Amino acid sequence: MRHLFKIMFRSGKFRFGFSVLSIVLLMVIFFPVFSSADPLAMDGGFFERPNFFEYMKGQQGEASSLSEEEQAVSDDIMAQFGLSAAVKEITKALHVLGTDNFGRDVLAELVAGTRTSLIIGFIAGAIATIIGLTVGLVAGYSGGMTDNLLSTITNIFIVIPSFVILVLISVSISSRNFLTTALVIGITSWPWTARSVRAQTTSLRNRDHVNLSKLSGHSMPRIIIKDILPYLGSYVMMAFILQVASGILAEASLSMLGLGPQNVASLGLMMNWAMTFSALSVGAWWAFLPVVLMIALITFSLNLINSGLDQIFNPQIRN
Repeated sequence: MRHLFKIMFRSGKFRFGFSVLSIVLLMVIFFPVFSSADPLAMDGGFFERPNFFEYMKGQQGEASSLSEEEQAVSDDIMAQFGLSAAVKEITKALHVLGTDNFGRDVLAELVAGTRTSLIIGFIAGAIATIIGLTVGLVAGYSGGMTDNLLSTITNIFIVIPSFVILVLISVSISSRNFLTTALVIGITSWPWTARSVRAQTTSLRNRDHVNLSKLSGHSMPRIIIKDILPYLGSYVMMAFILQVASGILAEASLSMLGLGPQNVASLGLMMNWAMTFSALSVGAWWAFLPVVLMIALITFSLNLINSGLDQIFNPQIRN
């Protein structure tokens, strides 16, 4: 394992992506230790501006952090949803990234939302990788009717846009939490992994060591696990990383449509709130820009890690 890490850290892309992702994970893990703020607690006003410097200077601030024109727009937006547009009197509470449309601390929400989205991404990525790997290995090794049947099912899922299937399944689920969301994303994201694994397994099944195992009377599961799967280890690792990134983006897309997990903060749901309450119209950039940057940062770091692994394991581009 140590030797494997030494090999992977030879790539500058992998080192940079791994460092960025590690910083995000450390923030998610240790932020609750230093802050006990409830990410869903409504303890601030409507779209309060970030007040770090004012808080450090001990300034009280005005009752509303919005201009008169922005406040008029926010009043109209709140009235459309039958909500009170009255802004609470600002206290000396610290809001480093301001508050959202519900008066909730954006920083606490961002950390909690990042944790939820990462969990969904990792669970969905694991499910999609396991399904795709199983289907691809069985189809590629078996051949014949089994291969034709599994390949047909895979091609059907590929032809139909996965996001359409994802939306239809999500709509049919009345109560959604992060586990059901991850499950739905995972069972709709496996086809491309299955197709790639099948192609590689087909080229491996007639190698000498595999034929020797067949002549020795070993069972199909043993041959697949012992003689074929080890040759696909690097690809499976890279496929899993891509599936995690895809799962995070899929959750964000679903949540922006209001079809994501309920009663929990997620990056996509924060974008949905910002869009619904027109954060851009009232100039509340802090309600959506940190979320966009966090999604971009996580997916960018995961893709850099994947690119670095490809640089190491792919003999055609290896330095």
